[in-house]
Amino acid sequence: MIALAKQGSADAYDRLVRRYYGFVRLKASSYFLAGGDADDLIQEGLVGLYKAVRDYRPDRESSFRNFAELCITRQIITAVKTATRNKHAPLNQYVSFSSRAAGASAELEPTLDEVLPGSPAYDPVNQVISSEELRALVACISTALSELESRVLALYLDGHPYEEIGRRLRCDCKTVDNALQRVKRKVGQHLQQRTAA
Repeated sequence: MIALAKQGSADAYDRLVRRYYGFVRLKASSYFLAGGDADDLIQEGLVGLYKAVRDYRPDRESSFRNFAELCITRQIITAVKTATRNKHAPLNQYVSFSSRAAGASAELEPTLDEVLPGSPAYDPVNQVISSEELRALVACISTALSELESRVLALYLDGHPYEEIGRRLRCDCKTVDNALQRVKRKVGQHLQQRTAA
């Protein structure tokens, strides 16, 4: 069956996949893939099975079963290690504008998406009001924010990740996150006061 699968027989390969699928699922359930789910690990295991079929040599002193298990396990471990590399950190550790801070209640803590101004309107009246709102917001930011909060916000708005902001300002990621949470709270309070006025 392995020789047929190596020669391109889809039927033989499908039979091998059915035979080893349980092992692939079992192996995948033992690992966690940052930024992925169990199905992604199963797919990686199936890639490992494909490589086992492709690379298996019967003249070696190993059974196909042992070789396939080794290839499947290595492929899954490689996927897990690759996902945890620093170059994937922005994808795996992003913070959504629409998510709330851990433990925040919906009434007390608005999301950043809710406190940032919406898209610009082309109505002249709305543009004047928006310009006035923007001036008030800039004035609030320049007076209400501490120096650290202002610097963190500027770097964050330039698209820098938490780790880089922390390195530049010589502080840890938690300090950066706390500063952004305070900025969000202060901007939210400012906007609520403007709305009430």
